[in-house]
Amino acid sequence: MDSVSRATGAKYDSLLFDLDDTLYPLSSGINLACRKNIEEFMLHHLHIEESEVPRMCLELYREYGTTLAGLKALGYEFDDNDYHAFAHGRLPYETLGPDPVLRNLLLSMPQQKFIFTNSDKAHVAQVLNSLGLEDCFEGIICFETLNPSLETADYMDRLEDDADIAGSEPEPNISDDSDASSFSCKSQILCKPSLEAIKAAIGIANVDPKKTIFFDDSTRNIASGKAAGLHTVIVGRSELVPGADCALVSIHNIKEAIPELWECDGEQSQLVIQSTVDETTVLE
Repeated sequence: MDSVSRATGAKYDSLLFDLDDTLYPLSSGINLACRKNIEEFMLHHLHIEESEVPRMCLELYREYGTTLAGLKALGYEFDDNDYHAFAHGRLPYETLGPDPVLRNLLLSMPQQKFIFTNSDKAHVAQVLNSLGLEDCFEGIICFETLNPSLETADYMDRLEDDADIAGSEPEPNISDDSDASSFSCKSQILCKPSLEAIKAAIGIANVDPKKTIFFDDSTRNIASGKAAGLHTVIVGRSELVPGADCALVSIHNIKEAIPELWECDGEQSQLVIQSTVDETTVLE
């Protein structure tokens, strides 16, 4: 079977990449280790019945996008940072080694590139550092980006109020008020695969969805990405899924699947490569 399946092609200027199980394979064991850590958090910190934890963890993930979002929606109270530290702080990052092949592919693409993940910024930094990709992206859209602290949210509300009073044009409304996606934001946590989260990421990165490709390993995220108007690539599969324009068995197959990413319209594009991890911005 071919390593890629393609349905369409176009010219693009922006790329949104999921992180976990997209930039590295599921076989790394990171996903399984993270799930075990989350189950331990539910057992020892939230005192949920041990026999209920595995089922509940999976059901909340399916219903709300992340287990954290589901737990919050059910009324469990805990610090988000503590949760992330427990879930990600003990992961076997040593299973992720430098990926020079992917690094060279990313740096050779003239498009602007962003990480778009439900994970927290500390986990993102650790994964990118382990893979040797910390300077390959213009920005990071992560948990903290989509879910700023209450104080930050209040501050932004005040800024918008001031702008309205001054007669300035308000920021565009990126919340979903249509039935474009069957998965809507069901909790106070904004995360994929809700259409609200996809639209928020598009607005934060300030990209044109018609000229943006979204790479993700989740079929639900791909469906929401397509509903938001993005070109979509399902990673880790050889067959297309609903809403996907392209399928990659591995992220390493990008050039084989989408050679037009290296084709420039008009004048030659100039690739600007950031040289240090400090220059990669967590978009907020």
